[in-house]
Amino acid sequence: MIVVTGATGQLGKAVVEDLLHRVPTERIAVSVRDVGKATDLARQGVAVRQADFADEASLRAAFEGSDQVLIVSANKLGEEALRLHRTAIAAARAVGVRRILYTSHAGARRGSSFPPAGQHAGTESDLAGGGLWTALRHGFYAESCLFMVGNGLRAGELCTPEDGPVAWTARADLAEADAAILAAGDGWDGPTPPLTAGRAVTMAEVAVIASEVTGRAVRHTVIGDVEWRDAKIAGGMPALYADMLLGTFQAARRGDFAATDPALEELLGRPPRTMREMLAAAGL
Repeated sequence: MIVVTGATGQLGKAVVEDLLHRVPTERIAVSVRDVGKATDLARQGVAVRQADFADEASLRAAFEGSDQVLIVSANKLGEEALRLHRTAIAAARAVGVRRILYTSHAGARRGSSFPPAGQHAGTESDLAGGGLWTALRHGFYAESCLFMVGNGLRAGELCTPEDGPVAWTARADLAEADAAILAAGDGWDGPTPPLTAGRAVTMAEVAVIASEVTGRAVRHTVIGDVEWRDAKIAGGMPALYADMLLGTFQAARRGDFAATDPALEELLGRPPRTMREMLAAAGL
């Protein structure tokens, strides 16, 4: 039995939908906080189990009888995220799950200026404490790039702090790769190679690609970190999120997200989607 947590979220649901094409339905279960949001999966024959990362007893019940559990990282920051992941890991180990898989990040590193990268590194350390485990080192979601700079691309003026190349990777490709690894059942011990698109690009290159895709000139301008942060806060962004996004640029500047690897293409059996394809599909 394979149990996927967070299966009503964008990544978790996509993993389950791909798994349905790879393994018998009776081998798939999901762990969700709100079973009412998983009725479409239940209609397809997927076992839906209610559990919460904050409640270890509920997780133990949801994970019971499973061979593999995919822990989709919690949408939380800091110590709260680490605590929730530890609870899920403890529950899986308590009921004898053979392999725990976790959706990590290609830039996972303690001390990163991008806070989630440090969290992922911390959870990988917790996983390394015992048993079989796999950290799925996802490339940075291309959808996150579109969220961060989409308005600037549409306006034709992309203002960012100094950055560095990022291997922006489509969430759908990563979900498909996760499902392939789950279906295989073995191998991929410890951290995977970076699961990324084939090319890392800078914000200047994103602006060029957007210009070519849309037929409208998009200018890229580099501004100072403080100026960028202050402008975001003045525009209504909470300081916590402005700092986190600024950390993204700072970590990219250091090269934390520049690595690429053929592993994702090998899992997919085709080239991953490119940033050009993602921008074209976004309808900027």
